[in-house]
Amino acid sequence: MDFDFTDEQRLLRDSVAKLFANRYGDFEKRNGYAKQPDGFDRAIWTEYAEVGLLALPFDEKHGGFGGGPVETMIVMEEIGKNLALEPYLPSVVFAGAILRHGASDAVKDEIIPKIAAGEAIIAVAHTERQSRYDLNDVTTTARRDGDGYVIEGDKTVVIGGNSADYLIVSARMSGARRDRDGIALFLVDAKAEGVSRRGYAMQDGLHGAEVSLANVRVPASRRVGNLPVLERAADEAIAAVCAEAVGVMEALIAMTVDYMKTRKQFGVAISVFQALQHRAVDMYVAAEQARSMAIFAALSAASDDAKERGEAMAMAKSAIGKAARFVGQQAIQLHGGIGMTMEYKAGHLFKRLTMIDLQFGDADHHLRRLAA
Repeated sequence: MDFDFTDEQRLLRDSVAKLFANRYGDFEKRNGYAKQPDGFDRAIWTEYAEVGLLALPFDEKHGGFGGGPVETMIVMEEIGKNLALEPYLPSVVFAGAILRHGASDAVKDEIIPKIAAGEAIIAVAHTERQSRYDLNDVTTTARRDGDGYVIEGDKTVVIGGNSADYLIVSARMSGARRDRDGIALFLVDAKAEGVSRRGYAMQDGLHGAEVSLANVRVPASRRVGNLPVLERAADEAIAAVCAEAVGVMEALIAMTVDYMKTRKQFGVAISVFQALQHRAVDMYVAAEQARSMAIFAALSAASDDAKERGEAMAMAKSAIGKAARFVGQQAIQLHGGIGMTMEYKAGHLFKRLTMIDLQFGDADHHLRRLAA
């Protein structure tokens, strides 16, 4: 199997790296973006659209560029290196996958060009307070009413939900709370009557929202999928966050090694101490193993075999969660107190690694998923 990038993929990697170097090269810029009302800079989101990043995974017939999981991996790794704040993962990767696999052509023709142009942000509202990592644990209800549906319920930790123009909501049409059958996905206007949101900043600097839906009416044409569609989109999102984690680890290791070369103890740089050299090497090995698993996840994400794809994502997410925890903890210990300060990027990288481990299921969850 050929693991080399094509010329087009290398060009994408170089252009994305240049974009983020310009926008995030100075960590203070990120702090400024985070203070904006949406938690990110809308001008950068527009720039994403101008260079084609928002159209990347969509079919050309819907205004996209026809990119696949490998192209998404390239973008997400750069997002991880720079701790980018824009809602690329929830809107383009996760919600985008639901639309690609579950929406009607009419909805795709209407919504995807808006995403590609930077005119619409979409968030996926699927997590509930009791559901933890189980996508089929749904108490939000959708009942038929005339030519549409009425949705009622509450969603929590909706990443990107504070700034979203549309929400993709999972709701139960029939069955008990944890039944796999009877779940549908609906595209809801975030400003529709009955929708209320409370946005907040999360530990890693990204933004989420608590969403309540009270008698929200949705046309039948806005039904965009079911549980298998949600699971497939979540698998693609897992592959994306695995790539992001690799980018975060790469940046954190580079910072740690540079710090070891300048931090002095007993009159010499701490990088000369063999025990610390070994710890740095262990971090590098863990990150390279994680990179291999991220590539494996990206190559498996397009599989139509749900069981095979799910097992691949569980293996990758479990391994990368363990590697992320190890690299993050070692980096903070080697930095000492400065690694925990708000002014220094290393602590923020560690926070993002911690959140990635929890997103879409932590390492232990995916080990149990494999065992089952």
